Amino acid sequence: MSLKIGFVMDDINAINTKKDTSFAMMLEAQRRGHEIYYMLIEDLSINNGQPLAFTRQIEVSDRSEDYYSVLASKDITLDSLDAILMRKDPPFDSQFLYATQILELAENKGTLIVNKPSALRDFNEKLFTALYPQYIPDTLVTANKAQIRAFQALHGDIICKPLDGMGGTSIYRIKQDGLNLGVITEVLTDNGKRHAMFQRYMPEIVDGDKRILFVDGEVIPYCLARLPAKNETRGNLAAGGSGRPQEVSPQELEIARSIAKDMPDRGIIFVGLDMIGDKVTEINITSPTCVREIEAAYPINICAKLFDAIEKRIV
Repeated sequence: MSLKIGFVMDDINAINTKKDTSFAMMLEAQRRGHEIYYMLIEDLSINNGQPLAFTRQIEVSDRSEDYYSVLASKDITLDSLDAILMRKDPPFDSQFLYATQILELAENKGTLIVNKPSALRDFNEKLFTALYPQYIPDTLVTANKAQIRAFQALHGDIICKPLDGMGGTSIYRIKQDGLNLGVITEVLTDNGKRHAMFQRYMPEIVDGDKRILFVDGEVIPYCLARLPAKNETRGNLAAGGSGRPQEVSPQELEIARSIAKDMPDRGIIFVGLDMIGDKVTEINITSPTCVREIEAAYPINICAKLFDAIEKRIV
């Protein structure tokens, strides 16, 4: 049966279709005969308790230019959509928060939201890892300068990062000498008023920051290892890293499965787990990526698995 599928995402005109996961999802939805409705976060609204959006119904084509066309532009009630994929990139700011609250109104009226709005609010991609302490590197979350200095004195080489960033933004490495720890601490914590994350540096990053995907509690057996550029400690593609598709190792698979099994009960269908070595560093549920790179290298259709999971919840 044909479904009406909404996508809340960043500007579709700015995407790279060869790498964009939301676009891959649109292609799969269209292959299945579903209607596609594209929205920006600012297109969402509420009128007397009714969740609404200005939408563009679109068709997509798998090419690098002229890859979509608008069939119609109109205001709709969000509960007229069968499912909405919330694919807005971080940061998780006030606008993102308001969007989850609007989407929850639609969810209460019967629309499936992927991922569940309350989960998007509850599970910050970095703090989520605290639920699985047996799998994470030594990690401190604090705004306290003395705690940060003690952590660096204990571990020597550490990574410092904000809780609301993405793509490697504002991630710093402090080495044994502690040079610049003070100023970096001031910036990340806003002089002790904002929490940040501090982790033991893992030299295994030279083998990649691995993005492992889950769909409806199933671990995809292939991942993308994001390798740091020369003179970089960050593997993020947005920070200049390069991607290497590879199979998930048996050890990684065991860890990933123990986490993935918890996701469906939380209303989380699509997940991007990040691992360096055998340690989990982030659990991304806002807008996980790397689907197109993995699908280009291996005989797997990840988005088909995603829409199987969506359709079984609707039909």
